[in-house]
Amino acid sequence: MNGPRLVLTMGGLGLLRPAPGTWGSLPPVVLALALTLVVDPSQRWTVDVCIAMMGLTGAIGCIRFGALGEELFGRKDPPQVVADETAGQAIPLLLLPWGLGDGSLGWNAMLAGIAFASFRVFDILKPPPAGGIQRLRSGWGILADDLIAGVYAMVVTQAVVRLVL
Repeated sequence: MNGPRLVLTMGGLGLLRPAPGTWGSLPPVVLALALTLVVDPSQRWTVDVCIAMMGLTGAIGCIRFGALGEELFGRKDPPQVVADETAGQAIPLLLLPWGLGDGSLGWNAMLAGIAFASFRVFDILKPPPAGGIQRLRSGWGILADDLIAGVYAMVVTQAVVRLVL
C-alpha cells in the first residue's frame, strides 16, 4: 500500500466492512483513551495536542490526496477514504475533562463514547450545511462535511459533559 492510500484509508481501516466511516472514526478515540492511561494527570493537555495532531494529519491527507483517492476508488467521496472521519472525530474529543469525575478509565471511556456517538450521528445525518458542502471539489468536498459534523458533535459533547454529568 503506497503512502497516499495508507493515509486516505487510515492504515487500511477504510477497507474494512461494514461501516468504514465508523472504523475510520476510531483512531482518535483509541488514542485519547490510551493517552489518558499513560499521561500524568497534570499533563493532560498533551492528550489534546496529540488528538489535534491526528486530526490535522487526517485533514491534510484529505486535502492533499483527496483527488487521488477519488480517482483511485472511482467515485466522489469514496467510502474507503476515512481520513476525513478521523479528522472530524478528533474535534469533539478536544477540551474534554479527561481524568476528572472519578478519574478512572470508565469516566474517560464515557467521555470518549459520548464524543464518538455524537460524531457518528452528525456524520451520518449531515445536517445543514454539512450535506450541501460536499459539493466542494476533491479533498475539501471529502473533508468539509466531517469537520462540520465534528463541530456539531463537539457542541453536543461539551453540553452533555458540562451540563448533565
